[in-house]
Amino acid sequence: MDFAGAYAPAHLKFLLQGFLVTLEVAFISIVLSFVFGIIIGVIRYTKIPVLSQLLAVLVETIRNLPLLLIIFFTYFALPEVGLKLDKMYAAISALVIFESAMLSEIVRSGLQSIDKGQIEAARSSGLTYMQTLWYIILPQALRRMVPPIVSQFISLLKDTSLAIVISLPELMNHAQIINGRNVNFVIPIFILVAFMYFIVNYSLSLLSRRLEYRQR
Repeated sequence: MDFAGAYAPAHLKFLLQGFLVTLEVAFISIVLSFVFGIIIGVIRYTKIPVLSQLLAVLVETIRNLPLLLIIFFTYFALPEVGLKLDKMYAAISALVIFESAMLSEIVRSGLQSIDKGQIEAARSSGLTYMQTLWYIILPQALRRMVPPIVSQFISLLKDTSLAIVISLPELMNHAQIINGRNVNFVIPIFILVAFMYFIVNYSLSLLSRRLEYRQR
């Protein structure tokens, strides 16, 4: 194991560049999947005729597919129908599709956990159904959903490493490039990569615990 050679300044800079791509992809995917997840979860909770059923089928289908397959689909299959995405957008699209389905279930379950009596009380006070949902139900549900949502975000960050299969220049891709130069770099590089993932994910875990503690 060559730690000195593996941790050369040029290698560290190269890994950092890949890590920044990982964080960029994760951040964009988190924001978009959170928005779409809430929208889909609310629609399914409100049980809008036909639309809710269609979304239920779509969500269940996506949740039971491997993310790797969705990445292959967005990068290799979509160009066959005239929609060609570059590596970053293909990875982001796949992550958003997959994570939106996961988050929508968290949102729907969170909404269903709110006592029905609160809905009846709000409606009897003159609020419309949408006002009740927006001002009464959704804020409480979101507070309850913080731990599982943050946990899903952590999974999303780790899942960005799957984009190595389409050669997205993210952290794992850059690590593999460095490892290809010298077999003695493999263990030191993977130790450093693991540490970089751990720092970010553990920070998110601490944030989740802090938010949960404040709620209590």
